Amino acid sequence: MLNSAQDEKITGYHWLLFAICFSGTAFAGTISTLMSVYLPVAVKDLLGDKNETELNNISAYINAIFIFGGALGGFISGIISDKMGRKTGVILSIACYGLFTILTGYMPTWWAVVICRFFSGFGLGGVLVTTTTLMIEEWPQKTRAIFIGILSIAIPVGIFSAGVIDYFVSSWRQGFLVGIFPVTIALLAIWLLRESKKWSYDRKAIVQHTKKSESIFAVSHRSDLITGSIIFGTMLIGMWAIFSWIPTWIQSLITDSDAQKERGLSMMMLGMGGLTGGFLSGWLTNAIGLRKSMLLCFSVCTVLSFVMFKTNTTFSPVIYVEIVIMALFFGASQGVLSVYIPNLFPVAIRGTATGFCFNTGRLLTATAVLFVGVLVTELGGYGNSLFIFSLVFVIGLAVTFFTKDKTGDSGTELPVNNSSPVGDEPPVQGLSITEIK
Repeated sequence: MLNSAQDEKITGYHWLLFAICFSGTAFAGTISTLMSVYLPVAVKDLLGDKNETELNNISAYINAIFIFGGALGGFISGIISDKMGRKTGVILSIACYGLFTILTGYMPTWWAVVICRFFSGFGLGGVLVTTTTLMIEEWPQKTRAIFIGILSIAIPVGIFSAGVIDYFVSSWRQGFLVGIFPVTIALLAIWLLRESKKWSYDRKAIVQHTKKSESIFAVSHRSDLITGSIIFGTMLIGMWAIFSWIPTWIQSLITDSDAQKERGLSMMMLGMGGLTGGFLSGWLTNAIGLRKSMLLCFSVCTVLSFVMFKTNTTFSPVIYVEIVIMALFFGASQGVLSVYIPNLFPVAIRGTATGFCFNTGRLLTATAVLFVGVLVTELGGYGNSLFIFSLVFVIGLAVTFFTKDKTGDSGTELPVNNSSPVGDEPPVQGLSITEIK
């Protein structure tokens, strides 16, 4: 038996495991938006004296390729962790994004930066899967959900850190040396991390369990699969379009300086709001239910998009307040979606279907982020471009409104998976490995 009274105690190794997973995920959050805060100066440094349209197009490629890499990394990392082990998956993911973050700062051409950002995104996509998988399988059951929730706020912590780096480090090439830290974490993890006992104990049982699962593409699940992909994708499209381009939008409002501090502060506000929203998402869900929580998040994001991008023609500190409020509901939505999307599906296919919805959403998001920059001139500036793309919130709002809440809108009681992959440890109620992105 893997589960015992001793296994329920939080040991020194558990704290070490959490520190590696949290810091590895937090630095992934940092590199996810580090290029965004440096983008205006980095592209000019790489391209030199080019027209605005060409600068916008290259900026769009750099932003979008990172998310494409994340989607692919999210798919492949699950296969790696199943075949080679959870520990291996964590180490390779962290090392991948750390190494290519360092290399980004040394690249002499824009296309070389694009390649590095693809593999940085690949590593980030892997980290989001592998760290939560290892935590779920190794952390004591009594406090597992609590610490998985804390782990989910690591990305906003990293986003805030990206703003801090930009605020104090003016050179974008020096800023990307932050990749040294995740590479160091990966090297230490080789000696400090242990393989998941559940994975080691009965890997064949996990494979057999997966083969017996019903297909996610069955007719009975097709509608929920489409619905889940749209709901997750529309929130992610709007969120990443805004996260990726807000610093450049702020730069366009300030024409008499390089707006380094304003760009950095804007990213700090995004991180702070997302961090707070992630913390509060559980209380929000318990108070008004899953479906109503998502409706609230989509509604606020829709209104704030109009206010921010259609009423601000010059920069003012009020923009910081608007960013914080929007980021608050971005953060809340991610916590709610971690439960809402999986709850659309029966237990037998919940993990696979959730992974499909999450990564389909990321592919759509990468395409949207690309077109924000490509079409900025035709759409009349960054403000108009961001507002038009943020109208996807309306689509998400409508789909959520017409989707039946399978928890009766309580949002707190999910069906319990009574078939543990290894057959000897009750799974966590309401959670599966891929339900937390």
